[in-house]
Amino acid sequence: MSTDRPSMPGGNATPPPMGTYPPYYYAPNVPTKRRSVFSLIVILFLIVCLGVSALMNLFLSTVLVAQAGPGKLREEYVALNEMARQKIAVITVEGTILTGEGFVRQQIDEVMDDKTVKAVILRVNSPGGTITGSDYIYHYLRRIKEKRDIPLVVSMGGLAASGGYYISMAVGDCPESIFAEPTTWTGSLGVKIPHFDLSKLLHNWGIQEDTIVSHDLKNMGSFAKPMTEEERAIFQQLVNQGFDRFKEVIRSGRPAFEKDPQKLDQLATGQVFTAKQAVENGLVDRIGFLEDAVDRVVELAELNPDKVKVIRYKKEPTLVSILSGKQDQASVSIEAMFDFMTPKGYYLHTWAPDAVGDR
Repeated sequence: MSTDRPSMPGGNATPPPMGTYPPYYYAPNVPTKRRSVFSLIVILFLIVCLGVSALMNLFLSTVLVAQAGPGKLREEYVALNEMARQKIAVITVEGTILTGEGFVRQQIDEVMDDKTVKAVILRVNSPGGTITGSDYIYHYLRRIKEKRDIPLVVSMGGLAASGGYYISMAVGDCPESIFAEPTTWTGSLGVKIPHFDLSKLLHNWGIQEDTIVSHDLKNMGSFAKPMTEEERAIFQQLVNQGFDRFKEVIRSGRPAFEKDPQKLDQLATGQVFTAKQAVENGLVDRIGFLEDAVDRVVELAELNPDKVKVIRYKKEPTLVSILSGKQDQASVSIEAMFDFMTPKGYYLHTWAPDAVGDR
């Protein structure tokens, strides 16, 4: 009978006599597996990929933060000769006017810097907005005419009221330069300072205002208390001065009212007018669409329609807008909602501005 015994694990030495170790200790030799060169290469490759991925994530995060603000503008072809070098730029004002900054100002700056722009069409679809924001846009539109010495024509969309009409006066005394579509509403010439008295409602909830002020007038316009006659008189003076400025700007853009100021007073009641009524009352020149405004500005600038193109400006999509799928969409401004609670004057058709503006 053979006296050979299985070798001990890990070597070929003869094991101790039977019974010294448990039976399960004895096992056949197991060959050691060595890592192949290929496996090492795969592991190294995965480590490199992980590092590159981490660096890319860091880079993209940095870019997303940098791109979170307003993007650059791009040009979109509208009409006439798409291959032409000379341009007619359409500046678009949509929605409630808050500060006048943002997209509107970007468009104006593009026109100021681009010498190939030979004329401008102001496309208005707005109920107006703050006095300051409306006057801000009006000022820089007038600056285009003065600094660039190029004609400006207005094309009104569905609504060009109050501050929307105010900025339209940037055409100056240029004849036949304001066009309204057949369904346009315009006018609403006037000023308002919104105020809401919620004092009774707060009283029912057991809430009482206890603001510490240096003078009673420091808290004027608060919605937590009724307005006093003194406060009302002060606010009325502010409204009247804003109204005088409004009519002054209208007279500069509609010279006929300079000769007949009483007619302007009759129209400046805050009433909104249809396009037909606006033409009859001298608030606009013609009923027409964007293409009619194009024909007129080509005539004023003495351009060859075959050698000029009409473009409008669009916001260049950012990485944030692409990844979120929200391109060219206005975002709600919380600041605008709180800003409306501050008493201030508005050239505004609606009873209250929305929280999206200066688009």
